[in-house]
Amino acid sequence: MKRGVLVVISGFSGAGKGTIMRELIEQYPYFLSVSATTRAPREGEVHGREYFFHTREEFQKMIEAGELIEWAEYVGNYYGTPKKAVEQQLAEGKNVLLEIEMQGGMLVKEQFPDALMIFVAPPSADELKKRLIGRATESPEEIESRLKRANEETIYMDKYEYIVVNDDLARAVEQVHSIIENKSCEPYYCEKFICSMKEELAQFLEGDVIS
Repeated sequence: MKRGVLVVISGFSGAGKGTIMRELIEQYPYFLSVSATTRAPREGEVHGREYFFHTREEFQKMIEAGELIEWAEYVGNYYGTPKKAVEQQLAEGKNVLLEIEMQGGMLVKEQFPDALMIFVAPPSADELKKRLIGRATESPEEIESRLKRANEETIYMDKYEYIVVNDDLARAVEQVHSIIENKSCEPYYCEKFICSMKEELAQFLEGDVIS
């Protein structure tokens, strides 16, 4: 009886947004929109699960065909959101989670003004550095590049509706879930329910109310 909520979750690389997304999917009936990217898969990542992995040529063809809601280049690789699956799930009333970087988030907001914007941040810059080093997936130069990018990305933080500080994973997951639940109760997302209630009450008043 409700519209689906489109949820944009962004944050610095290393803030833990991917982990929060996985926990949300495991615990609640959200639909996770899988992004497309040209970066190489990390150990354990599967095509179609974490990302749709494409060559740059394939990605550029997707752009030209209008198959992406948004796309951007980040640290030398393309990232984008396939359009068809997102629109289908929203139409079916499912809440859709998008894990995308900030430039892409702004583009989504332009196309979907009612999208819910959530920014995930670490408790401090020092903690962010420790997390990037601790995951041991990038060279020192790549880590430095991500920290420089995070510094640039701070300009986007106040453009999001909510800031969730990921200092405790379980608490951060529940905060994000509560924000989404509250958003889904807004009248815009309950339009079908409102119309149904109006129609049923009108029918009662046309007949025998007591029977």
